[in-house]
Amino acid sequence: MVTHVVLTGGIGSRLWPLSRKRMPKQYISLFEGQSLFEKTVARNENLADKMIVVGNIENYKMSNTIMSKFDRPFTHIVEAVPRNTAAAIAFAAFASDPDDILLITPSDHIIEGDELYEAALKRAIALAQDDYLVTFGIKPTKPETGYGYIEFEEENVIAFHEKPDFKTAREYLSSGNYFWNSGLFCFKASKFLAELQAQEPVVYETAKLAWESNKNGFLNFELSLLIPSISIDYAVMERSKTIKVVPTRFEWSDLGSFESVYEYLVQKNHPVDANKNIVIGTSLHTTFIGVKNCILIYTDDALMVLQKENSQEVKNVYQQLEAIASPLL
Repeated sequence: MVTHVVLTGGIGSRLWPLSRKRMPKQYISLFEGQSLFEKTVARNENLADKMIVVGNIENYKMSNTIMSKFDRPFTHIVEAVPRNTAAAIAFAAFASDPDDILLITPSDHIIEGDELYEAALKRAIALAQDDYLVTFGIKPTKPETGYGYIEFEEENVIAFHEKPDFKTAREYLSSGNYFWNSGLFCFKASKFLAELQAQEPVVYETAKLAWESNKNGFLNFELSLLIPSISIDYAVMERSKTIKVVPTRFEWSDLGSFESVYEYLVQKNHPVDANKNIVIGTSLHTTFIGVKNCILIYTDDALMVLQKENSQEVKNVYQQLEAIASPLL
């Protein structure tokens, strides 16, 4: 039994002002008239037997609205407070049968190439059935500093590496034995829980307690606060001895910055001027003079212009607004 687990948490702060707390990037219908969440569900609809959506209370209604477009039952686990991906995945594992194969996907990625995606998934399921924890590696196409990396040999993981500086990312790219860490995972529910219990027993016990006290999938706030906030990478994947990586050939992007959104939209024939400047969010006539590779992002209450190559710096703007509790978030 394969269960598709969709993680819907996250704000997408590097896509402000498009992405807000009240409308995170995975719910924005910017991608060929669909949201990233909708694309994620549709992509896996025929590849899994069951589906679990894990998200926080702020996103609950938006998730239900999108799921109403699909004629299929699903389990909704609603976190009272975000506690990162280790706990979110643990809730899904507790809600599953021990031998269920869990396919873990974020709700805000773009993946293209259905046959290649399905082939990678089948290989991951086969490895998961042999009690491996499986991650999916993406072949780098540029020296990206916004992603973590997986050092590998064939399907064996040698090491996980944090987001590098540009010089290190360039070395990773030229070496040929590093993947981008995609954030996609596949494993048995029981295998993940056993590893979590061994590596992070406090996360396991507190998440179990919160899950056992859930009310129709809604988790208790006070019990949730007891759960340490830690990612699956730190809690399990970087410390387990039974990790495999599936090399992938499909096209992938986490659309985590305006540079990646720019590349996606241009690929989809979004209007671009002679100097490769684009506008997002408005049909108002806009003219760029004397600049190249710029993105203008328009919303009703904010306007931002940035050089495509400086997209990672948007998170600094978000943090500044957060520090003053700005209503623009």
